[in-house]
Order: sequence, then C-alpha cells, then structure tokens
Amino acid sequence: MTDPDHEPEKTILHVEKLVKTFDSRKILDGITFDINKGEIFGLLGPNGAGKTTLIRTIIDIFRPDAGAVTLFGRRFSDDIKESIGYLPEEGSLDKEILVSECIRFFAELKHTDEIDRKMDDWLKKLDLNEYKNKKVQELSKGMHRRLQFILSIIHEPDILILDEPFSGLDPLNIKAIKDILLDLSSRGTTLIMSTHQMDEVERMCDRILMLNAGKTVLYGRLDEIKQQFGLSIVVHYEGKLPHLDNVLGINDYGNYAELIVEKDANTQSILKELVNHVTIRKFEVKQRSMNEIFIEVCRK
Repeated sequence: MTDPDHEPEKTILHVEKLVKTFDSRKILDGITFDINKGEIFGLLGPNGAGKTTLIRTIIDIFRPDAGAVTLFGRRFSDDIKESIGYLPEEGSLDKEILVSECIRFFAELKHTDEIDRKMDDWLKKLDLNEYKNKKVQELSKGMHRRLQFILSIIHEPDILILDEPFSGLDPLNIKAIKDILLDLSSRGTTLIMSTHQMDEVERMCDRILMLNAGKTVLYGRLDEIKQQFGLSIVVHYEGKLPHLDNVLGINDYGNYAELIVEKDANTQSILKELVNHVTIRKFEVKQRSMNEIFIEVCRK
C-alpha cells in the first residue's frame, strides 16, 4: 500500500510488509505505512488487532518474521534508542524507590542532560512536584500514569510512541497531557498514538492506520477517510420516527436519534419526510464520527 503523502525527505518512520507470527498465528500480516516528521499519527483497532505487537516491533522489542522497519532512513540500532520515547499501556515500576530516583534512573539510561532542571519542570507541569521525594507506591493510578509519561519524555525524543496515553487519567489530566502533546507536535516531535478514544483521535490526529485481525483496514488522512463513509444526521424530535429512504441505520434514543445515510443522500428530502411525521427540535448534518466508522469497519 503506497501513501500518497509519502515524501522520502520528511518520512521519519517507514514500515514495509511487516509480518509477525506467534504460535502459528499471524499477528501482523504484511503491514506497510509511513509516518512523517512532526505529525500526530493514530494507530487504531480493536483489542487483539496487533497494535501493541506493531509498536514493540517498531522499537525492536520483537523482531519481525518478514518485512522491515526503517527509522530516520536506517535500520534500528542502539544509538537510535535515545531518539525514541515509549509510553507502554501498562508499565511496572519499582514501588520502593523515590519518584525522583525513578526519573533519574530512566533519564540517565537515555544520557539526558540537565536532569534536575528537567525533572522539576515536568513534575511541576504534571502537578507531581509534592511527590518528588515520596515512594512510587504512594502514587495513585493517575499519578503513576503521569510519572510514566515523564519517563517517556524527559530525554526529549524525536519520536514519542504512546500506547493508550489517557488510560487511568481524569478529564483534567487528559487535557493536560493532550495540551503537552499538541505543543510537542508543534515543535517538531513526531507522535504515534495508539488509543481507543476516538474523540481524541478526531481532535488530534493528522493521519491514521487502523488494524483488524493483523491486517490494514484503513490508512491515510483522517479527513479523506471520513469522506469515504456516509453522512450522519443528528435529530432531536418529538413523536415516532417513520421509515426513511436512503437511511442505512438509526441509533434511536427516544427524543434524540443519529441517522446514518448514504454519501449522496438528499438530506433536505429526509428533513421534509421527518417534518411530516414528527416535531423537529434540531436537525444537523455532519460527517460520520470516527467512533461510528470504527464500529462499522470492525464488524465487517
């Protein structure tokens, strides 16, 4: 599969016909894609689709059975590691050490300079400064997740790979992490984000790759992918919805419904038909959401 936006001079990661098998089962089946410098790239798919295996193959935790991964125009090597940050979905940290010791250990592994200054900046930014000299075991789940984020970013990597970055975070900290990621992207950091939170994908991602059962099912610019699918009509109404032509599906919640319609459907005709049967309080035509597209593609 060729990426129409692919330009060798701006491609920071290239994956070519990647295959990975465990116990005779293909977890990755010929995956090919590019990621460009500075973009936010969404890696999507249901549980078991192969996302985490793909991430671990990219960063050389797993070796592929076939295919190749190229970072910065060359094969993976030890000196590349310092240019990559990785936030795993679940991580195990030594609970008996201090938060400051934990950060220092990981920062030194990546040969980070000015560790104390960077540590204090990140602890303050993520509201963990009062826990600097407390043990990791004293952190709540959300605090633990924020600490893991600091570990992934303190060495200022060129590529940051995040597996479910918002897991375990409350809305306030989701916003804090999201704002940090958008700022990093604006300054040239390449972000690869695996997540099930489709609303964040729509707000943040430039392009996406969606896997299902180890195969590519969607790949490309988010806006272009959404144009491939039908429209969605949001209607607030009173009464009983009638049968409607050119409507592929209805999610009816009583006085509120989402109508999925064909791409070329005459939405004004649908509105007129609705007006003949129910009282309309709101009628809005929009592109299908990524959540709807995700469900539709995964059910095929």
